[in-house]
Amino acid sequence: MNFRILSVSFLSVLLLASCGGGSKMGFGEEDNTPQEYETIVLQEQNTQLESVYPATIKGQEDIEIRPRVDGFIKQIFVDEGSAVRRGQLLFTIDSPTTEQAVKTAEAAVNSANAQVNTAKTNVDRIRPLAEKGIVSSVQLQTAEDSYQTALASKAQAQASLDNARASRSWANVTSPVDGVVGTISYRQGSLVNNGNVLTTVANTSNVFAYFSLNEKELVSLLNSLDGSTQSEKIKNMPAVTLKLADGTIYEEKGKIETIAGLVNSATGSVNFRAEFPNRGGLLRSGFSGNLIIPRYMDNAIIIPQSVTKTQQDKYLAYKVQGDTMAVQTIISVLPTPDGKNYVVTDGLKAGDRIVSEGMVTMADGKKIRVKK
Repeated sequence: MNFRILSVSFLSVLLLASCGGGSKMGFGEEDNTPQEYETIVLQEQNTQLESVYPATIKGQEDIEIRPRVDGFIKQIFVDEGSAVRRGQLLFTIDSPTTEQAVKTAEAAVNSANAQVNTAKTNVDRIRPLAEKGIVSSVQLQTAEDSYQTALASKAQAQASLDNARASRSWANVTSPVDGVVGTISYRQGSLVNNGNVLTTVANTSNVFAYFSLNEKELVSLLNSLDGSTQSEKIKNMPAVTLKLADGTIYEEKGKIETIAGLVNSATGSVNFRAEFPNRGGLLRSGFSGNLIIPRYMDNAIIIPQSVTKTQQDKYLAYKVQGDTMAVQTIISVLPTPDGKNYVVTDGLKAGDRIVSEGMVTMADGKKIRVKK
């Protein structure tokens, strides 16, 4: 029994001795040998960034069509989505009031004509008598004054008739511009007045894209443009691109035309307007999309997004010092259009070497070896 115990103890000592002799570390010790990491050396290059803003599309002219007289819709001559020309008939309004006004004005003109004829007859009758001294010149002057008053009354009655006829013509509702008919809100037989919008005609030969920037973005944009005044800077703005709601890119380029003069105190934003040609009629008033403004940068530092870490709202990269240590560095970045890289605006410069792999295990001050 004692022999077996001694044999097991002797074998244990041999095994421990064998393990200790085959390793350079003692039991419980850690391997502190620096690990190898891939690195990259930063270089300057030219690039293009894109700023994307939600936009609303409106026609060059979006005209609300309202009746100018009260009445019932008698007939509708167009349908929703129809292309119309300026002056084309859209609706007719049955307006008894305007018809009655014309008849009343016509009667007033006829009465005025009769008064003019009577007054003229009196003048023609009295003038020879006054010339012969049979009647006084005062009677002739009175007759001539009555004649002039009758002429004035006739002119007034004629003006009323012209106005009544013009009002009656408003029962024919026509398009004020070339464009496309929007939603027709009322149908045949509906009672309408000038407070009702019958439809909208949108001139979409060109369209406007409305979007907004906050104050910081506005100042940054204007500072990046050539020119001493806002008008000069607008002229030097690059052509812009419109991305439609389905993600497709509109084939025509647009141009920013105006910047609002006031900052919205509620939102802190400034409104912009860009104009796009719409020869094919693809764009409709009311469309939504995204407006893309390109920004060209020379001598930029570009790094892959994969070589960074985020900590709260900060971006971190690991700069190599002396080929032996990774130092955590806070950087400022802008995303590139491809969504895979960043442009570094602060924190790194050309010639710096950064760690390009193993971000999960990387820590500030970690000892490393640069992989050759």
